[in-house]
Amino acid sequence: MKIGLIGTGRIGVMHARHLVGLPRVDELVVFDERPQPADALAAELPKARAASNLDEVFDAVDGVVIAASTGAHPALVRAALAADVPTLCEKPIAADMETMQRLVDDIEDASAPVVVGFQRRFDPAIRRLKSLLDDGAVGSVLVVRATGCDATPPDPAYIATSGGIFRDMLIHDLDAVPWLVGDEVVEVSAQGSVLIDESFARADDVDVATATLRFAGGALAQLVGTRFNPIGYDHRVEVLGTGDSIAVGLHDPEHTPLAHVSAEGRTVAPDPFPGFPERFRTAYLAEMTTFTDIIAGEADNPSPARDSLVSLRLAEACEESRRAGGRPIQVTAPVAP
Repeated sequence: MKIGLIGTGRIGVMHARHLVGLPRVDELVVFDERPQPADALAAELPKARAASNLDEVFDAVDGVVIAASTGAHPALVRAALAADVPTLCEKPIAADMETMQRLVDDIEDASAPVVVGFQRRFDPAIRRLKSLLDDGAVGSVLVVRATGCDATPPDPAYIATSGGIFRDMLIHDLDAVPWLVGDEVVEVSAQGSVLIDESFARADDVDVATATLRFAGGALAQLVGTRFNPIGYDHRVEVLGTGDSIAVGLHDPEHTPLAHVSAEGRTVAPDPFPGFPERFRTAYLAEMTTFTDIIAGEADNPSPARDSLVSLRLAEACEESRRAGGRPIQVTAPVAP
């Protein structure tokens, strides 16, 4: 199987290294608008070669991974659809609801599948939690808490183009938490502050944020995100139900970037996760493996494009609430197919 990779930024390089290690992948065809990083990446990896243009990619491959900048996603996805090439596109597939709605409609009119790169849907532990929730093992969900903390703030140049903390960072939880609960979010309220780096204020963004989601059935979710954690990269999901109380992300003491204080003193992991690639390495590997299975017709799509409308709508509502001082925002459901 031949896989194309478009975009050689940090996440594109990570995907490339995972893809060439998969036994099903015979060749990786790399393209970037900047030839030098594409050539360098292809030279570094076995089974990889650089392409000089997009047509060369689409003509050669069985599937393509899009890891270019968000603004380029709609055009690249449509090019893949026109070439009838199965696609995995990094989130979000578009930066605003109107553009995404049109793109989702085009995707659903096409024959080639499009998988959205919300890697938490592929994480084995989170998928196990989803199975327990779907089977009723947790009972009725009462409260969900999702905590995400970057180890270090992103580069100031990235902050200005990120779309904000809700569209960039917390959108993963805005996708995963409603998917886990299996219910519609009807109201959000959110707040944010700049407490870490003034670069966020200059970009009209925040570096500490919270959001509360109210589901149609009455359950609540609390999302917490920060752009800095002095110990390391942290992500956890906790679900309290009428039948059980479960947490995902409390790893063994070797890696969890959370200090524990008791009467005996303070203990902390000796090797905490330094970033999201390490924390979600298993999820990213599963994501690429599942994508090749989808190309082969052996797996269903666990992250379809239409689901992305939900997370982006929630991100926009959270941003609206933050700018209104935390005022609750009623959520209108995305347009049905």
